[in-house]
Amino acid sequence: MQTRQFPAEWHAQWGVLLAWPHPDTDWADNLSDAERCYSEIISAITQYEQVLLLCHDAQHQAHIQAKLAQTACQLARIVWVQQPYNDTWARDFGFITVFANQHPLLLDFTFNAWGGKFDATLDNAVNQQLIKQPLLTHNSLETHTLVLEGGSLESDGQGTLLTTEICLLNPNRNPSLNKADIEQALKSSLGVERVLWLSQGHLEGDDTDAHIDTLARFADPQTIVYMSCDDPHDSHFAALQAMQQELQQLRQANGQAYNLIPIPLPQAIYQDGRRLPASYVNFLIINQAVLLPIYDDARTDAIAIAQMQRAFPQHLIIPIDCRALIAQNGSLHCITMQIPQEVAADAH
Repeated sequence: MQTRQFPAEWHAQWGVLLAWPHPDTDWADNLSDAERCYSEIISAITQYEQVLLLCHDAQHQAHIQAKLAQTACQLARIVWVQQPYNDTWARDFGFITVFANQHPLLLDFTFNAWGGKFDATLDNAVNQQLIKQPLLTHNSLETHTLVLEGGSLESDGQGTLLTTEICLLNPNRNPSLNKADIEQALKSSLGVERVLWLSQGHLEGDDTDAHIDTLARFADPQTIVYMSCDDPHDSHFAALQAMQQELQQLRQANGQAYNLIPIPLPQAIYQDGRRLPASYVNFLIINQAVLLPIYDDARTDAIAIAQMQRAFPQHLIIPIDCRALIAQNGSLHCITMQIPQEVAADAH
Protein backbone atom coordinates (compact mmCIF):
# COMPACT_ATOMS: atom_id res chain seq x y z
CA MET A 1 0.00 0.00 0.00
CA GLN A 2 1.28 3.44 -0.94
CA THR A 3 1.84 5.89 1.92
CA ARG A 4 1.69 9.60 1.06
CA GLN A 5 2.88 12.67 2.93
CA PHE A 6 2.27 16.34 2.09
CA PRO A 7 5.39 18.20 3.30
CA ALA A 8 5.15 21.53 5.06
CA GLU A 9 6.59 24.57 3.31
CA TRP A 10 9.53 24.59 5.75
CA HIS A 11 10.68 21.19 4.45
CA ALA A 12 14.20 21.53 2.97
CA GLN A 13 13.94 23.00 -0.54
CA TRP A 14 15.81 22.69 -3.82
CA GLY A 15 14.29 25.98 -4.84
CA VAL A 16 11.21 27.89 -5.94
CA LEU A 17 9.16 27.99 -9.16
CA LEU A 18 8.18 31.42 -10.54
CA ALA A 19 6.83 32.72 -13.87
CA TRP A 20 8.09 36.17 -14.91
CA PRO A 21 5.45 38.75 -15.96
CA HIS A 22 5.28 39.67 -19.63
CA PRO A 23 3.45 42.36 -21.64
CA ASP A 24 0.80 39.93 -22.93
CA THR A 25 -0.63 39.50 -19.43
CA ASP A 26 -2.64 41.72 -17.10
CA TRP A 27 0.71 42.98 -15.79
CA ALA A 28 1.12 45.21 -18.85
CA ASP A 29 -0.12 48.34 -17.04
CA ASN A 30 2.39 48.10 -14.18
CA LEU A 31 5.03 45.87 -15.71
CA SER A 32 8.07 47.86 -14.60
CA ASP A 33 6.91 47.91 -10.96
CA ALA A 34 6.11 44.20 -11.09
CA GLU A 35 9.51 43.41 -12.60
CA ARG A 36 11.23 45.34 -9.82
CA CYS A 37 9.33 43.28 -7.26
CA TYR A 38 10.11 40.00 -9.01
CA SER A 39 13.78 40.98 -9.22
CA GLU A 40 13.91 41.61 -5.48
CA ILE A 41 12.15 38.33 -4.67
CA ILE A 42 14.33 36.22 -6.97
CA SER A 43 17.48 37.95 -5.77
CA ALA A 44 16.54 37.11 -2.18
CA ILE A 45 15.70 33.47 -2.97
CA THR A 46 18.98 32.86 -4.83
CA GLN A 47 20.99 33.81 -1.76
CA TYR A 48 19.69 30.57 -0.21
CA GLU A 49 18.56 28.20 -2.97
CA GLN A 50 17.70 27.81 -6.65
CA VAL A 51 14.94 29.26 -8.82
CA LEU A 52 13.08 27.48 -11.64
CA LEU A 53 12.01 30.44 -13.77
CA LEU A 54 9.46 30.40 -16.57
CA CYS A 55 9.89 32.91 -19.39
CA HIS A 56 8.25 33.15 -22.79
CA ASP A 57 11.15 32.81 -25.20
CA ALA A 58 14.85 33.57 -25.70
CA GLN A 59 14.22 37.30 -26.12
CA HIS A 60 12.20 37.42 -22.90
CA GLN A 61 14.92 35.48 -21.08
CA ALA A 62 17.60 37.93 -22.22
CA HIS A 63 15.44 40.83 -21.02
CA ILE A 64 15.02 39.21 -17.59
CA GLN A 65 18.72 38.37 -17.31
CA ALA A 66 19.57 42.01 -17.93
CA LYS A 67 17.13 43.07 -15.19
CA LEU A 68 18.49 40.56 -12.68
CA ALA A 69 22.11 41.41 -13.49
CA GLN A 70 21.47 44.82 -11.90
CA THR A 71 20.65 43.15 -8.56
CA ALA A 72 22.48 40.89 -6.10
CA CYS A 73 20.84 37.88 -7.77
CA GLN A 74 22.96 34.72 -8.05
CA LEU A 75 22.23 34.14 -11.74
CA ALA A 76 23.96 30.75 -11.75
CA ARG A 77 21.24 29.47 -9.43
CA ILE A 78 18.47 30.06 -11.99
CA VAL A 79 17.21 27.23 -14.19
CA TRP A 80 15.45 28.79 -17.19
CA VAL A 81 12.40 27.32 -18.89
CA GLN A 82 11.05 28.89 -22.07
CA GLN A 83 7.38 28.08 -22.57
CA PRO A 84 4.07 29.94 -22.94
CA TYR A 85 1.83 30.74 -19.97
CA ASN A 86 -1.24 32.94 -19.46
CA ASP A 87 -0.31 34.53 -16.16
CA THR A 88 2.20 34.28 -13.34
CA TRP A 89 0.42 32.74 -10.33
CA ALA A 90 2.72 29.72 -9.99
CA ARG A 91 1.29 28.86 -6.56
CA ASP A 92 -1.98 27.90 -8.20
CA PHE A 93 -0.97 26.21 -11.46
CA GLY A 94 2.43 24.81 -10.41
CA PHE A 95 2.80 21.16 -9.47
CA ILE A 96 2.29 20.20 -5.83
CA THR A 97 4.88 17.83 -4.39
CA VAL A 98 3.98 14.99 -2.06
CA PHE A 99 6.04 12.00 -1.00
CA ALA A 100 4.75 8.57 -2.01
CA ASN A 101 6.58 5.83 -0.13
CA GLN A 102 9.17 8.52 0.68
CA HIS A 103 9.81 9.35 -3.00
CA PRO A 104 8.68 12.68 -4.49
CA LEU A 105 5.52 12.57 -6.60
CA LEU A 106 4.44 15.67 -8.52
CA LEU A 107 0.69 16.29 -8.57
CA ASP A 108 -0.89 18.14 -11.49
CA PHE A 109 -4.36 19.23 -10.45
CA THR A 110 -6.73 20.97 -12.86
CA PHE A 111 -6.43 24.77 -12.84
CA ASN A 112 -9.46 26.70 -14.11
CA ALA A 113 -8.35 30.23 -13.11
CA TRP A 114 -10.32 30.34 -9.85
CA GLY A 115 -13.61 29.23 -11.28
CA GLY A 116 -13.27 30.31 -14.91
CA LYS A 117 -12.60 33.98 -14.18
CA PHE A 118 -9.79 34.15 -16.79
CA ASP A 119 -8.28 32.09 -19.60
CA ALA A 120 -6.02 29.42 -18.12
CA THR A 121 -5.44 27.09 -21.08
CA LEU A 122 -1.68 27.65 -21.16
CA ASP A 123 -1.28 27.75 -17.38
CA ASN A 124 -3.08 24.43 -17.04
CA ALA A 125 -0.58 22.84 -19.47
CA VAL A 126 2.57 24.13 -17.72
CA ASN A 127 3.22 21.05 -15.58
CA GLN A 128 2.98 18.68 -18.55
CA GLN A 129 5.84 20.65 -20.11
CA LEU A 130 7.85 21.13 -16.91
CA ILE A 131 8.08 17.38 -16.32
CA LYS A 132 10.10 17.14 -19.56
CA GLN A 133 12.83 19.37 -18.13
CA PRO A 134 16.13 17.60 -17.26
CA LEU A 135 15.73 18.84 -13.67
CA LEU A 136 12.39 17.06 -13.26
CA THR A 137 12.17 14.33 -15.88
CA HIS A 138 13.14 11.52 -13.47
CA ASN A 139 10.05 12.29 -11.35
CA SER A 140 6.53 10.99 -11.89
CA LEU A 141 3.71 13.45 -12.64
CA GLU A 142 0.23 12.36 -11.54
CA THR A 143 -2.64 14.18 -13.26
CA HIS A 144 -5.91 14.86 -11.44
CA THR A 145 -9.27 16.06 -12.77
CA LEU A 146 -9.98 17.68 -9.38
CA VAL A 147 -9.87 21.48 -9.66
CA LEU A 148 -7.46 22.62 -6.95
CA GLU A 149 -4.95 25.43 -6.38
CA GLY A 150 -1.85 25.42 -4.21
CA GLY A 151 -2.88 28.65 -2.52
CA SER A 152 -5.90 26.89 -1.04
CA LEU A 153 -3.79 24.29 0.80
CA GLU A 154 -1.80 24.70 4.02
CA SER A 155 0.03 21.65 5.39
CA ASP A 156 1.71 21.14 8.75
CA GLY A 157 3.80 18.30 7.30
CA GLN A 158 2.37 15.89 9.87
CA GLY A 159 -0.93 14.95 8.26
CA THR A 160 -3.06 18.03 8.95
CA LEU A 161 -4.39 20.28 6.18
CA LEU A 162 -5.89 23.74 6.77
CA THR A 163 -8.21 25.14 4.10
CA THR A 164 -11.33 27.25 3.51
CA GLU A 165 -14.89 26.26 2.66
CA ILE A 166 -15.48 29.44 0.63
CA CYS A 167 -12.88 28.28 -1.90
CA LEU A 168 -12.95 24.49 -1.96
CA LEU A 169 -16.73 24.17 -1.74
CA ASN A 170 -17.37 26.90 -4.30
CA PRO A 171 -19.51 25.50 -7.16
CA ASN A 172 -17.17 27.21 -9.65
CA ARG A 173 -14.51 24.58 -8.85
CA ASN A 174 -15.93 21.05 -8.47
CA PRO A 175 -19.74 21.45 -8.68
CA SER A 176 -20.51 17.72 -8.63
CA LEU A 177 -18.62 17.10 -5.37
CA ASN A 178 -19.84 17.77 -1.84
CA LYS A 179 -17.69 18.50 1.22
CA ALA A 180 -17.23 14.83 2.09
CA ASP A 181 -16.22 14.02 -1.50
CA ILE A 182 -13.65 16.81 -1.57
CA GLU A 183 -12.24 15.88 1.82
CA GLN A 184 -11.81 12.28 0.67
CA ALA A 185 -10.13 13.46 -2.56
CA LEU A 186 -7.70 15.58 -0.52
CA LYS A 187 -6.88 12.69 1.79
CA SER A 188 -6.28 10.21 -1.02
CA SER A 189 -4.26 12.53 -3.30
CA LEU A 190 -2.23 14.42 -0.68
CA GLY A 191 -2.03 11.75 2.01
CA VAL A 192 -3.38 14.04 4.74
CA GLU A 193 -5.24 12.50 7.67
CA ARG A 194 -7.14 15.55 8.97
CA VAL A 195 -8.73 18.46 7.11
CA LEU A 196 -9.42 21.58 9.18
CA TRP A 197 -12.04 23.76 7.48
CA LEU A 198 -12.44 27.49 8.07
CA SER A 199 -15.87 28.81 7.09
CA GLN A 200 -15.11 32.47 7.86
CA GLY A 201 -12.59 34.95 6.51
CA HIS A 202 -12.16 36.69 3.16
CA LEU A 203 -10.20 39.69 1.88
CA GLU A 204 -11.71 42.29 -0.43
CA GLY A 205 -10.17 42.20 -3.89
CA ASP A 206 -9.18 38.54 -3.55
CA ASP A 207 -10.47 36.81 -6.69
CA THR A 208 -9.34 33.36 -5.51
CA ASP A 209 -12.48 32.99 -3.35
CA ALA A 210 -10.62 33.12 -0.02
CA HIS A 211 -7.43 31.13 -0.41
CA ILE A 212 -6.06 30.04 2.95
CA ASP A 213 -2.65 31.55 2.10
CA THR A 214 -4.12 35.05 2.45
CA LEU A 215 -5.72 34.28 5.83
CA ALA A 216 -3.94 31.74 8.05
CA ARG A 217 -0.67 29.79 7.79
CA PHE A 218 1.26 27.23 9.77
CA ALA A 219 4.58 28.45 11.20
CA ASP A 220 5.19 25.02 12.71
CA PRO A 221 2.87 22.10 13.53
CA GLN A 222 1.70 23.83 16.73
CA THR A 223 1.51 27.45 15.54
CA ILE A 224 -0.78 29.34 13.16
CA VAL A 225 -0.11 32.91 12.00
CA TYR A 226 -3.29 34.67 10.90
CA MET A 227 -4.68 37.99 9.68
CA SER A 228 -6.57 39.86 12.38
CA CYS A 229 -8.74 42.97 12.46
CA ASP A 230 -9.56 44.97 15.58
CA ASP A 231 -11.10 47.97 13.82
CA PRO A 232 -14.91 47.69 13.93
CA HIS A 233 -15.12 50.25 11.10
CA ASP A 234 -13.12 48.05 8.72
CA SER A 235 -15.20 46.00 6.27
CA HIS A 236 -13.19 42.89 7.23
CA PHE A 237 -13.91 43.19 10.95
CA ALA A 238 -16.83 40.74 11.30
CA ALA A 239 -15.38 38.03 9.05
CA LEU A 240 -11.88 38.12 10.54
CA GLN A 241 -13.21 38.21 14.10
CA ALA A 242 -15.33 35.15 13.27
CA MET A 243 -12.30 33.45 11.69
CA GLN A 244 -10.26 34.18 14.82
CA GLN A 245 -12.91 32.45 16.93
CA GLU A 246 -12.81 29.45 14.59
CA LEU A 247 -9.01 29.27 14.90
CA GLN A 248 -9.32 29.35 18.69
CA GLN A 249 -11.61 26.30 18.51
CA LEU A 250 -9.28 24.26 16.27
CA ARG A 251 -7.25 21.49 17.88
CA GLN A 252 -3.99 19.79 17.02
CA ALA A 253 -4.00 16.03 16.44
CA ASN A 254 -3.05 15.58 20.11
CA GLY A 255 -6.08 17.60 21.26
CA GLN A 256 -4.15 20.72 22.24
CA ALA A 257 -5.18 24.20 21.08
CA TYR A 258 -2.95 25.92 18.54
CA ASN A 259 -0.52 28.69 19.43
CA LEU A 260 -2.06 31.63 17.53
CA ILE A 261 -0.05 34.65 16.35
CA PRO A 262 -2.19 37.52 14.98
CA ILE A 263 -0.95 40.04 12.43
CA PRO A 264 -3.14 43.11 11.80
CA LEU A 265 -4.34 44.18 8.39
CA PRO A 266 -2.30 46.99 6.85
CA GLN A 267 -4.01 50.30 6.20
CA ALA A 268 -6.47 49.89 3.33
CA ILE A 269 -4.93 50.24 -0.14
CA TYR A 270 -7.22 51.22 -2.99
CA GLN A 271 -6.85 51.27 -6.76
CA ASP A 272 -9.55 52.89 -8.87
CA GLY A 273 -11.86 52.79 -5.85
CA ARG A 274 -11.31 49.07 -5.31
CA ARG A 275 -9.65 47.73 -2.17
CA LEU A 276 -6.66 45.48 -2.82
CA PRO A 277 -6.04 42.22 -0.90
CA ALA A 278 -2.95 43.19 1.11
CA SER A 279 -2.05 40.32 3.45
CA TYR A 280 1.05 39.77 5.54
CA VAL A 281 0.42 36.04 5.84
CA ASN A 282 1.06 35.62 2.11
CA PHE A 283 4.71 35.02 3.03
CA LEU A 284 7.09 32.44 1.54
CA ILE A 285 9.21 30.15 3.71
CA ILE A 286 12.57 29.23 2.13
CA ASN A 287 15.71 27.61 3.53
CA GLN A 288 16.78 29.71 6.55
CA ALA A 289 14.61 32.73 5.67
CA VAL A 290 11.04 33.95 5.29
CA LEU A 291 10.14 36.44 2.55
CA LEU A 292 7.49 38.73 4.03
CA PRO A 293 5.30 40.99 1.87
CA ILE A 294 5.03 44.54 3.23
CA TYR A 295 2.88 47.42 2.01
CA ASP A 296 4.48 50.79 2.89
CA ASP A 297 2.53 51.06 6.13
CA ALA A 298 5.21 51.84 8.72
CA ARG A 299 3.13 50.83 11.74
CA THR A 300 1.69 47.52 10.60
CA ASP A 301 4.76 46.56 8.54
CA ALA A 302 6.81 46.80 11.76
CA ILE A 303 4.25 44.76 13.71
CA ALA A 304 4.21 42.12 10.96
CA ILE A 305 8.01 41.83 10.97
CA ALA A 306 8.07 41.48 14.77
CA GLN A 307 5.27 38.90 14.85
CA MET A 308 6.86 36.90 12.05
CA GLN A 309 10.19 36.86 13.89
CA ARG A 310 8.28 35.52 16.89
CA ALA A 311 6.71 32.82 14.70
CA PHE A 312 10.01 31.96 12.97
CA PRO A 313 12.78 32.55 15.56
CA GLN A 314 15.35 30.54 13.57
CA HIS A 315 14.71 32.29 10.24
CA LEU A 316 15.82 35.62 8.84
CA ILE A 317 12.74 37.73 8.02
CA ILE A 318 13.23 39.50 4.66
CA PRO A 319 10.58 42.22 4.06
CA ILE A 320 9.72 42.92 0.40
CA ASP A 321 7.43 45.71 -0.80
CA CYS A 322 4.66 43.89 -2.67
CA ARG A 323 2.32 46.75 -3.55
CA ALA A 324 3.02 46.03 -7.23
CA LEU A 325 1.73 42.48 -6.80
CA ILE A 326 -1.53 43.26 -5.03
CA ALA A 327 -2.41 45.57 -7.93
CA GLN A 328 -3.14 42.25 -9.68
CA ASN A 329 -4.92 40.80 -6.62
CA GLY A 330 -2.18 38.53 -5.29
CA SER A 331 1.01 38.79 -3.29
CA LEU A 332 4.34 37.08 -2.66
CA HIS A 333 3.22 33.53 -1.85
CA CYS A 334 0.80 33.54 -4.79
CA ILE A 335 3.59 33.94 -7.39
CA THR A 336 5.83 31.21 -5.95
CA MET A 337 5.79 27.43 -5.47
CA GLN A 338 8.46 25.72 -3.41
CA ILE A 339 10.20 22.59 -4.71
CA PRO A 340 11.46 20.12 -2.06
CA GLN A 341 15.13 19.19 -2.34
CA GLU A 342 14.35 15.53 -3.09
CA VAL A 343 12.64 16.51 -6.36
CA ALA A 344 15.98 17.50 -7.92
CA ALA A 345 18.16 15.02 -6.01
CA ASP A 346 18.57 12.61 -8.93
CA ALA A 347 18.55 15.16 -11.77
CA HIS A 348 21.08 14.65 -14.54
